[in-house]
Amino acid sequence: MTPRTDPSAALPASSKVAFTPRPWPIPLDELPTPVLTIDTAVLDHNIDTMARWCSEAGVDLAPHGKTTMAPDIWQRQLDAGAWGITVATAYQAEVAREAGVRHIIFAGTTFSTDALLLLVEPGSDVLMWVDSVATVHLVDAALERGNATRPLPVLVELGARGGRTGARTLDAALAVAAAVRDADHLVLAGVAGYEGALTHGIDAESLQLVDDYLATLIEFRDRLDGESFTQWLDLGGDVVLTAGGSVYFDRVVEALGFRHDPDGVRGVRTRVVLRSGAYVTHDHDLYRRLTPFERIENADRFLPALDLWASVISKPEATLALLNVGRRDTADDEGLPILIEAYRTSAQGVRRVPGAVEAARVTGLNDQHAFVELPPESSLAIGDLVRLGISHPCTTIDKWTDIATIDDGRAQPRALPAVSGVILTCF
Repeated sequence: MTPRTDPSAALPASSKVAFTPRPWPIPLDELPTPVLTIDTAVLDHNIDTMARWCSEAGVDLAPHGKTTMAPDIWQRQLDAGAWGITVATAYQAEVAREAGVRHIIFAGTTFSTDALLLLVEPGSDVLMWVDSVATVHLVDAALERGNATRPLPVLVELGARGGRTGARTLDAALAVAAAVRDADHLVLAGVAGYEGALTHGIDAESLQLVDDYLATLIEFRDRLDGESFTQWLDLGGDVVLTAGGSVYFDRVVEALGFRHDPDGVRGVRTRVVLRSGAYVTHDHDLYRRLTPFERIENADRFLPALDLWASVISKPEATLALLNVGRRDTADDEGLPILIEAYRTSAQGVRRVPGAVEAARVTGLNDQHAFVELPPESSLAIGDLVRLGISHPCTTIDKWTDIATIDDGRAQPRALPAVSGVILTCF
């Protein structure tokens, strides 16, 4: 993305990053807090790292766009080799279509006739998930009412007991596939699943649970004969076999990767497609602990690209500080923000305050406040600018209409970065 040169034109009316128009770069300490920043050097590192790993593993990638809902970032992923983009709702699918994404995996379902008619418009192939015969009948009837002129390609989702959506048994999934073949306005384009709904653990028992599910998913695919996909193949599509979030994509490649055959050398044209999304920004806690690259020997590492900046607005007790950031600005569903460092402005300029947040921790969030527990000797002071790391990017980014870009590269020692531009989101 080329940094925008006019901040006032770049920002919507609801922007949280409000400031007087002037050329980039803008010193970070001159912006009102809170501010969410994304390090573009790290962003590109993560995108390139995942693209290279998928290429070497011999599979495709359709990263989950809901993580950022930022077409600028999607384009970076596509430019790096991603086959498509995954979305979760009909609205997100339309954002992707308008952004010019050619291949869209819609990991969800809509019954709206108007939304379905948009999905089948020429320009993009949107592959929607279905997991029941009832769903097939309702969607087919809606397309019939709308006089659809193109069939909607669908992926039959296989789930598992205790999971999220998805047919619960092989027989149920096969019945859904048969219903799709009999439908007038649907075409079977492949099978889908999501192993991350079964567990968040990385212990041996959790990994075995994932492996068992993936074995069932490949069995489902094997019980569908080649004729099941003839119509889709005749339309120029490739059969899609997709799974893989951000925690177990290595297990998915091990279990399903041998089926990747987009040229049809070994049979019908087939693409094994991962849908990992959170890797693009990574984080400081949840995915830092769970990423497969922590389990793969000699693997490259993702780096956290997002930082949340807040000010110390109160220190009413020696061991308590309040920051002007809260649930409206950051996720707390998978862990609280993590204090990284602090900066202080004086007549001599802005300087990092070594040790200011050492042994300090965020203990709770209100709507607009973060409670920080401090050791008695802490030097953190009112007015200090604090850099926070986040846990779970998906439920942090969705609180922002715009993300300020920096090009810090996680350099050490750190100087306070400047804002070089803005990336807009479409939530």
